[in-house]
Amino acid sequence: MRMNNKIYLLQSILGVVLFINLIQCQKMEEKKMAFQVEISHPDNKYQVTPVFDNIKTLEGTHAGLPYGSSSGKWGNSGKGWTEQYGTPIGADITYYADYENKYYHLNIDFPIDTIKDYMERAYSIWDDLKDKTQEYKKIGRGHRAAYGTNSYDSFSTLVFGFAPKGMVVVWLNFGNTRIELGRYQANPVTDPTEIAKAKEKYMRTYRISPERYDESQKEYFISDASPKEWDDYRIRYDWRPVVSSTNPKFRLFEILNYTYNGEQEGALRPWVLNMPYKERAIPKEMVFFWETGKEKQEQLNARAFFNWEKTNEAFKKAGNKIDMQVNIAEDNNSVEILLNGKPLETDSIRIYQWSGDYKESYK
Repeated sequence: MRMNNKIYLLQSILGVVLFINLIQCQKMEEKKMAFQVEISHPDNKYQVTPVFDNIKTLEGTHAGLPYGSSSGKWGNSGKGWTEQYGTPIGADITYYADYENKYYHLNIDFPIDTIKDYMERAYSIWDDLKDKTQEYKKIGRGHRAAYGTNSYDSFSTLVFGFAPKGMVVVWLNFGNTRIELGRYQANPVTDPTEIAKAKEKYMRTYRISPERYDESQKEYFISDASPKEWDDYRIRYDWRPVVSSTNPKFRLFEILNYTYNGEQEGALRPWVLNMPYKERAIPKEMVFFWETGKEKQEQLNARAFFNWEKTNEAFKKAGNKIDMQVNIAEDNNSVEILLNGKPLETDSIRIYQWSGDYKESYK
């Protein structure tokens, strides 16, 4: 009888341990499949507010948008939210654009094969100390960069951008890297019953009185709202940056490229030394990191800021394959930028000292 009690006790303990392990495994798997959602806009005057929202997932799990209105800038809301779970493969969203006094319905499906490919990727954020640094590795979800242990960031954030007239752009974030998934079109809600349903939910959710609802239509209405500016930002050219210096000790380490269409791209050694031609949008800001020695005054970065109209016009005239030639003076005091040998006008170029820690830095 006592032996049976011991066996029963052991079985109970084993059952509890297995249950705890199962719960922990489930939590780890959920954490691996977690992602953030952001809703952005080009400017505060183009703010929109979701009314009904559903992010479709491959697993069928529920996911949705953050509470409240869009914020931040194009491609970056500047806000975090409760983690969602699963693999996002589309969206079904009804939102209110008060500056147009219209409700829009967006019902889209993302290309599943493309999504599955991106979900396997993790993009480098700094030097891989254990191996040759790559643009990305196919190591799956749930990886976050930690200096010395992991240099790559997996998919972390699904970003929506809402522009006028129902234009919606979706991006995928991987740490420093942001990639446009696609441009989509929401349709105005025209059925009176659906409009009434959306209006009632909007006013109830955000506690808006009928009087304030009517006031806001007049206060925020923009008669000439147009998506053209943000559609134009999506124009791409086949180009690459090529950075050089006549200083014999010059070492280029990293380039960061922030484009007008909301994308971000980072490049490290070794591929930063011979970047491939690629369909890229017009740069808004680029940052170049280099050294010519181990002294502080020889560790520098340059930030170049570009005007979209002037830069786009120059790219149009530059040809099919374009080298953006970034020539750094031997004394590190100036930077000249050209497109296929012709000077490119910039808004400004600023040079700063910095203290970095790249694998091939001067020690």
